[in-house]
Amino acid sequence: MSIPSPADPLTLGQHLVSVLDSGARVATYKLAVLVALLEFSVENVPEDHGSAVDVDLDDLAERVVGLYWRQVRDFDGHYLRQSTQARATIPDAVREFARATATAGRETPLDIAARRSPGLFREMIKKVKLVLAQQPLHRLQRVPGGYAGESFLYDDSWMSAKMGTNTVLAHGNRITLYPGVCFALARLSSLLKPALMLAWVDDVRRKNSFLDEDVPDLEGHLFGNSRIALIRPKAALIEAFGPTCFYCSARVGSDAHVDHVLPWSRVGIDGLANLVLACPSCNTSKSQLLPERSHVLRALDRGRDPITELAASIDWPVQFDRVVTSARGLYASQPDGSPIWLGRNKITAMRVDYSWLQGYHIDVGNIFAPE
Repeated sequence: MSIPSPADPLTLGQHLVSVLDSGARVATYKLAVLVALLEFSVENVPEDHGSAVDVDLDDLAERVVGLYWRQVRDFDGHYLRQSTQARATIPDAVREFARATATAGRETPLDIAARRSPGLFREMIKKVKLVLAQQPLHRLQRVPGGYAGESFLYDDSWMSAKMGTNTVLAHGNRITLYPGVCFALARLSSLLKPALMLAWVDDVRRKNSFLDEDVPDLEGHLFGNSRIALIRPKAALIEAFGPTCFYCSARVGSDAHVDHVLPWSRVGIDGLANLVLACPSCNTSKSQLLPERSHVLRALDRGRDPITELAASIDWPVQFDRVVTSARGLYASQPDGSPIWLGRNKITAMRVDYSWLQGYHIDVGNIFAPE
């Protein structure tokens, strides 16, 4: 099979849109895989932007599980359907794991649940991984009606709807993104991810007859961080660093926000390494913009060990390494001149700089591995 030439982001984006627009989706799995691949690509931008990049399928399955983690909670008394079939194996597996690891009285971040019940977590990932290989990964680059053009993301010629775990392992438990695809996906992420999420909301609305246009905040339930109780991080950040805004140093009170330094809309990192206190004015002004690099460095300079100890005291994930890798990828894949948030009502143009995080080393591992 011939390997495509290094991917052009515009052409790749057009391919993805054509696949998504080609017909109704039986389940939300294709959307989940694409969002997971976008986030993986942001965190794994290679130094040589034209390189091929391996995607470990356990890692991909963990990211997909992370996307469904909040969605499997009841919404308005209903377990939302994510498939036209009677059973939806992936969200059902996630819901079963969530119920088995629930902590009475509060929501549990997935990282913590995985650490508490590693055996159950690995069994769930094994089941999800096989479904991903048999269904969305096998069908992602095809359109309804049987037409199959040249693959443009990765080689899927070895996949089938009836394949087993041994076949996955025989192919290295991975897919390999074609040359340039990882960088192209990272560059497209800020445009494609919101579009994929809107398509996901529409799919869920169509698959659940009780939902209509007047149902409030379905998008927030599926993708927002409002369902994650940030009360514990807020109290811990105030105790450790004082009741001041991370960005402008203004004193904050009960109206303080917990802000994601790397915006939630870009990478869904809820770990304490990515959380700071912000006054409402700074948080509103920053919104979904990437912050100037100095803000990211100051957040990391709080120190891996102190942040890890603080997170442990409130039973919260750290995700220090994910902040480092995501920051590298986000800034490396933005076009020169992209808007960057300096401070309240202060925007500047970004200049590409590949050296700014050289002092930070990371531990290689899957995204929910203990830190």
